Amino acid sequence: TEPVFHDALVSFAERRAIYMKKTSLFCLALGLSAALCACGSAATETTPVPETDSAVAATESNDTTGTENAAAETESVVTEDAVPTSYLTGLECTEEEREQRPMAVMLNNIKAGTPQAGIGQASVIYEAPMEGADVTRLMPLFENWQNLDTIGYIRSSRDYFVYSALEFDAIYAHFGQATPYVGDLLNSDLVDNISGAVAGIDRPASKAFMRTDKRKAPHNVYTTGEALAEAAEKFEYSLTYHDTHKQKFAFAPLGEKADYPDNDTVVLMYPGGEKTGVGNGYSNVQAYFEYNDEDGKYYRYQYGDKHIDETTGEQLTVDNVIFQYCHGEFRDSKGYMAFDVHGGWEPGADLNNYKVQVFTGGKMVEGTWSRYSDTDPALYVDADGNPIRLNRGKTWVCLIWNEHADDVVLK
Repeated sequence: TEPVFHDALVSFAERRAIYMKKTSLFCLALGLSAALCACGSAATETTPVPETDSAVAATESNDTTGTENAAAETESVVTEDAVPTSYLTGLECTEEEREQRPMAVMLNNIKAGTPQAGIGQASVIYEAPMEGADVTRLMPLFENWQNLDTIGYIRSSRDYFVYSALEFDAIYAHFGQATPYVGDLLNSDLVDNISGAVAGIDRPASKAFMRTDKRKAPHNVYTTGEALAEAAEKFEYSLTYHDTHKQKFAFAPLGEKADYPDNDTVVLMYPGGEKTGVGNGYSNVQAYFEYNDEDGKYYRYQYGDKHIDETTGEQLTVDNVIFQYCHGEFRDSKGYMAFDVHGGWEPGADLNNYKVQVFTGGKMVEGTWSRYSDTDPALYVDADGNPIRLNRGKTWVCLIWNEHADDVVLK
């Protein structure tokens, strides 16, 4: 059973009902198969809403059977530490820092919009293909973001990034949006949204974004921690985590390393392989990571060179890289895309829709991912159903269109 995809004509409430219904199927799947468990413009975009796909099934069901079980699974990743540690990195911090919500910011990754400013300060970075799958876009999540001088260069929203931000209970900042596909979500009470675009947005925050004369529009929009903080205060957004927040990543015990001795070391990873034109996004960006055994870091490259932070000039490095494979589709003739970032493997489903490859400490661990609620994070488990533990530090998550899984080359 392929995932039910959520067309723009399926309402936000209907989409949630679909997944609440599927939660009960997830619980059944756990019992049966424990071993397998597992850019647009800078202004508001106005592409036409496509006709409803016959495969889209709207439901009025409010059945939430099994949601408690899914929540219990989410809580199982939490590592009990003797000192306060970050939910995003697992690193030691103060109790006050631990409870501060992160800020997710949409950043340009077309070549004319690089290098990005301030991205090196992010604790987690999400990457996914964009229109026509010819480039990718980035969404860094920042902790202690109020004091950041410059964050850029900011672009528009897509719904699969919003849902990823919700995994972390993050405040979400962007400049513009593909309105037919994400407008209702951004205006819903589920999202604490800071938007620089006015049209289609109920709570615009245009004063939170500025333009620099050092770059040409639309690649020159930036913001600051102070400006974002003022917008958050204006809208009375909570700066601390909500009670519904759950930790996403499972980390190795404090002071220890994630140990996967039976897995071969992965030295070089190309999400996209050779440049192929329209396809998976990563190939045209020429994105890849190199693992350095001396410091245990994965070094990011793209566009034939080191991927750097404009502010510091330093190359971006992370401690973990995650390839999360998702069912994807083109939504219309203009190439707007969508990725199914909810659901989970069940008997009869295509395992490639929910495959995950986790790279940490020079090792690769394969498993599956699952997510059954907008406010719960996607969980990563190995073939035995155990949470895949990361080394503490920064993480880069690549959402990869499963149709192009064969383009991923591991060396």
